[in-house]
Amino acid sequence: MTKPRVVIVGAGFAGYHAAKTLGRLARDQAEIVLLNTTDYFLYLPLLPEVAAGVVEPTRLSVPLAGTLDGVRLVVGEADHVDLRNRWVSFTQPEGERNRIAYDRLVLAVGSVNKLLPIPGVTEYAHGFRGLPEALYLHDHVVRQIELAEQATDPAEQRARATFVVVGAGYTGTEVAAHGQLFTDRLVGQRSRLKLRPRWMLLDVAPRVLPELDRRMSDTAHRVLEERGIDVRMGTSVAVATADGVKLTDGEFIPTCSLFWCVGVRPDPLVAQLGLRTEKGRLVTDEYLNVPGFPEVFACGDAAAVPDLTQPGQVCAMTAQHAQRQGKLVAHNIAASYGQGTRKPYKHHELGWVVDLGGLDAAANPLKVPLAGLPAKVVTRGYHLLNLPGNRARVGADWLLDATLPRPAVQLGLVPANSVPLESSSPEVPAHTG
Repeated sequence: MTKPRVVIVGAGFAGYHAAKTLGRLARDQAEIVLLNTTDYFLYLPLLPEVAAGVVEPTRLSVPLAGTLDGVRLVVGEADHVDLRNRWVSFTQPEGERNRIAYDRLVLAVGSVNKLLPIPGVTEYAHGFRGLPEALYLHDHVVRQIELAEQATDPAEQRARATFVVVGAGYTGTEVAAHGQLFTDRLVGQRSRLKLRPRWMLLDVAPRVLPELDRRMSDTAHRVLEERGIDVRMGTSVAVATADGVKLTDGEFIPTCSLFWCVGVRPDPLVAQLGLRTEKGRLVTDEYLNVPGFPEVFACGDAAAVPDLTQPGQVCAMTAQHAQRQGKLVAHNIAASYGQGTRKPYKHHELGWVVDLGGLDAAANPLKVPLAGLPAKVVTRGYHLLNLPGNRARVGADWLLDATLPRPAVQLGLVPANSVPLESSSPEVPAHTG
């Protein structure tokens, strides 16, 4: 008798944990196939530390083949789902087209950079969702400091040493916080450069980290301002040009660096399905099933899962929800084959952690507000606990960064045109032709 095949599309927090849990539950009674654009799971929360040179990029890249027992990996990008005939088509890394049939399908395609209709942004800004973007940002920052040191025109020097981050949410706040410390270290290694780099953090929201607890927001804002970061709430970019950005308050900021961290949107594959969506996310019931298709499940950022702790709302696009939804979807798929009973998704937030670089952090584990060193300990402990692998290597990087000078060179591995802001797959460098 042929084994039933479960196809999981996407290996982010939701897809990875769905595959890991299913591999354990299936016990060779089903074929588990994981379709993903890369052969690794990327631990996104530590990307700012990659950009700042604190953690090596390979530390966040947990191999799928080595950590998912009982799961077959297929590397490729899904581009079409035939819901009636039950197959997924995909493009492999060298351009070959293929398709795979399924008995059960899990759509965990995640999210990509959120775009806004602002002139010049797609041409001159870079996002921050994948490893190529983090590597590019690291090289770009080092390059701008080196060019600022070489410049003889004070105006050019100031523009090279000015970095603008748009979006004061989780990612943008950490990028600015780590970025300021990183550039201060770079300048400290260059005796000819007397100018302190300037970092700006912009957002139309009324406060930093608007989606988090007010006390965490206040802690982050205080740390950023103490470091000299120019935090401007209620302000964003009106126009981006090759020479700088014009802000919504009319001021023009000369800069060569615009980093776009305004949020995320569901992967474009969701819109191609022709199914009901809410704010671009695929609607599911509380069991993570797609209405009308009992064999199709969705979880993570791409799914609008009802939040049973807040009736009438859907779950936020967070790693916490994605990871737990991935585990539950595995159990509910097993239940659809008679193993156990299906359960609705219900999860109360356990708190948040934000790493602000150095000895600074903000956290509220179990609603207990923490700042400074205690928050730093909780933050790093949380990340080590949630990393599926490479824990010792990440811990070693943190120890080395605390005790030794941080080397900073441009490797030139990712050119700017390989990480376009409008890329639907930020985890894969774009072809430059």
